[in-house]
Amino acid sequence: MMPKTRLTKRNQSPRAALARVLKRVRLVAMDVDGVLTDAGMYYSESGDESKKFNTRDGMGIKLLQAAGLVTAFVTREKTAIVERRGAKLAVPEVHQGADDKLRVLAQLAQKYGLTLDQIAYIGDDVNDLEALNAAGFSAAPADGFPPVLNAVDYVCRKTGGEGAVREMADLILAAQAAKPVTR
Repeated sequence: MMPKTRLTKRNQSPRAALARVLKRVRLVAMDVDGVLTDAGMYYSESGDESKKFNTRDGMGIKLLQAAGLVTAFVTREKTAIVERRGAKLAVPEVHQGADDKLRVLAQLAQKYGLTLDQIAYIGDDVNDLEALNAAGFSAAPADGFPPVLNAVDYVCRKTGGEGAVREMADLILAAQAAKPVTR
């Protein structure tokens, strides 16, 4: 899906508008459940919780970091699993228990001397809408909640936990001409 008209300037194609916005991105923030995972919460007989993360999404995060972009997890949940995943990927900003995700984005912008226009955010459900609407670039996995799909600049072809973050990372990196991405 091409970006919404809010990205398009007069006499500029949607593709050119998308590239213009992606070139500004300096921080990439993402929800976890439904974005980095398939939105499932798996419980064992003994009550242990587990989540499935996609290694290609992890590589996308590492490529963003290698290109000098700050990465962040912003999730309402609070689990040791997310903390471990963030540590494994060296994500410098892991914000759990975030009921107000827009406030977290504003704090990140202030901390790194950025504007919200320099932040990309990917989310999948209604609790992401304020952050998605405020970010300079917003995306959602293909299986995001319908109001979210209607609100974002870009709907990924991939679903949550199946490469949506990598797809967004590839878009940003290609626009910024950091290591060409081949498909």
